[in-house]
Amino acid sequence: MYGILTRGSLDAGPVSGHNSVMNLIGLLFQEPLLFVVIVGALLFTLSIHEFAHAYVGYRLGDPTAKNMGRLTVNPLAHIDPFGFLMILIVGFGYARPVPFNPFLLKYPKWGPALVAAAGPASNLVLGIFCSLIYGLLVPQLGVNNLLIVALFFLGQINFALMFFNLIPLPPLDGSKALLAVSSGSKYAQARRLLETQGPTLLIGLILLDIVFNIGVFSWIFGLTSGFFTFFSRLFS
Repeated sequence: MYGILTRGSLDAGPVSGHNSVMNLIGLLFQEPLLFVVIVGALLFTLSIHEFAHAYVGYRLGDPTAKNMGRLTVNPLAHIDPFGFLMILIVGFGYARPVPFNPFLLKYPKWGPALVAAAGPASNLVLGIFCSLIYGLLVPQLGVNNLLIVALFFLGQINFALMFFNLIPLPPLDGSKALLAVSSGSKYAQARRLLETQGPTLLIGLILLDIVFNIGVFSWIFGLTSGFFTFFSRLFS
């Protein structure tokens, strides 16, 4: 998984004034406990995401990630220091991509797409779980309880990471499904264009959003808020 974003607003926050996580470094000095909660949520989310990639690759017959020590939920195996620092400073960053050998996968055509889908799928499961528990516990514990705050950010970060990684541009996970369905020879030119120019386009969009704050990815936060609200109120 190459990308995660925390820019923008995570709506319906449990703590007044805590809706924006765009400037995490500033939060460190203003509210250090909240900073620790959010960083912990990020580390946990990224680790589960990358572990899911490694686990599915291993189950499909490729031991590459396991041999490289990536079949673990230990954040130290997955976090790229510079990529994580970027998340804290500008709201965009990345973890270390999980390696896999497509030639060792059980399903040559769809194997890479299945490995890629494992990351967003893990975020969906975690997001739903945290939202449900949040909805069940918040009436008893109150919105300012530390566990409630942690569940809120865990749920929203997982949903945001899922939607961001479903964008069908390399190197994001969503591109693997698009490349799988366009594997025929008649799509060779389009596939080559996507593989070579997709990363440049993605970086360009990210830089535009950072520099001009034009809300290129604002739709992600709308979906994130909608999903979290729906599941948190499902049993309330």
